[in-house]
Amino acid sequence: MEFLIKISQFLLSLSLLIVLHELGHFIPAKLFKTRVEKFYLFFDVKFSLFKKKIGDTVYGIGWLPLGGYVKISGMIDESMDKEQMALPPQPWEFRSKPAWQRLIIMLGGVTVNFVLAALIYMVMAFAYGETDIDTASIKDGYLITNPILENMGAQTGDNVLAINGDTVTGYSDMRSKLIEAKTILIERDGVQKTLTTPVDFLGQLSTGEDRTLFELRMPFVVAQVPDSSANKNVDLKAGDIITAVNNTKLKYFDEFHSVLESSKGKTVKVDVLRGKEEFSRELKVSEDGKFGIAYYPQASAATLNALGYYDIVTKTYGLGESIGVGAVKFKEQIVGYWAQLGLMIKPSTGAYKGVGGFKAIFDVFPSTWSWEAFWGITAFLSIMLGVLNLLPIPALDGGHVMFLLYEMISGRKPSDKFLEYAQMVGFFILIALVLFANGNDIFKAVFK
Repeated sequence: MEFLIKISQFLLSLSLLIVLHELGHFIPAKLFKTRVEKFYLFFDVKFSLFKKKIGDTVYGIGWLPLGGYVKISGMIDESMDKEQMALPPQPWEFRSKPAWQRLIIMLGGVTVNFVLAALIYMVMAFAYGETDIDTASIKDGYLITNPILENMGAQTGDNVLAINGDTVTGYSDMRSKLIEAKTILIERDGVQKTLTTPVDFLGQLSTGEDRTLFELRMPFVVAQVPDSSANKNVDLKAGDIITAVNNTKLKYFDEFHSVLESSKGKTVKVDVLRGKEEFSRELKVSEDGKFGIAYYPQASAATLNALGYYDIVTKTYGLGESIGVGAVKFKEQIVGYWAQLGLMIKPSTGAYKGVGGFKAIFDVFPSTWSWEAFWGITAFLSIMLGVLNLLPIPALDGGHVMFLLYEMISGRKPSDKFLEYAQMVGFFILIALVLFANGNDIFKAVFK
């Protein structure tokens, strides 16, 4: 069931983005009376799952879900239709249109991607508002399990004050800034210290087993007592919170390890909080220092807020405010993604090791259906699609735009033969990038 939920979200998001991107090309092409021969969701290599011709255009769904396309008459694209290009130009063809019209047609796809992302962020701000944790309320620091951060000198209990010199005020803000972190200002026992990330920080992070950085410290919230547990007959329910062992107060789950290590093979008294009721129970500690109880690694925001662990800040926005908040979110996301691309092209950062393909995108979607998560992921994927299509690589929209700008500035149009060769080079570059990205996915799945 979890797989079906994830694959459904993945295909719905991908289909939505592809169709809207291609509509961004299709609509201006039609407005400028340019013939569109095909409009396809997914690729129809050898055959189609569905197709129907309406007017001059064949609308269809291919079987290979690696993208989609519109085939515009008189345009040198991935179809490499040399026979058509060998004929005299026709008034309805792309090549017969003024350069400014061709530029608008080519920019239509990425324009739709960016507008879609901005609109989603605006609607999400209005519909869901924003929920975050005020970092000032994190009194006992963060949980550190990542060896990269440990090697940098971070310890559980450290508080993060600033990243790259920018003060951190919200937990989600901190998590997004860590991707580009060069320096991290922490506070430990009232003393501030600056940690410097290694040059290949992103490379180490993407290839390591633990890709989590700073985690919130959580209470010991019982999820289930399995039948295999020595404590299966103890009266404990899902949602119970264990707060002490042998009268030693333990606020966070990570504090239990050392206490249980010293109680191996013994029976201990634990204090339990169930709603507002407090009571004690006796639990057996196994020889490996565990209760044998499943726990929730992430407590709910309501639980954390009610127990006073952290201050959960919830903001709601009116229609006018949502436009501004969504626009700011869109700007931050697009600037951040450009920055990440910049790191990826620098071999020294190792960021290229984190490049992923379709499996990486699939894994981003949650295993339970959440419209809020779905739209947030779709908005970011729309930005990714827009930015990547703007790269000046022949066969991408950015490559066509590059040649059109050259034509408009110089007054000279590149020859069809040159454009054919450029298209072939661009196609092979794209194939190499797709193989690299999906090869990374396979490598991580097999060897990690």
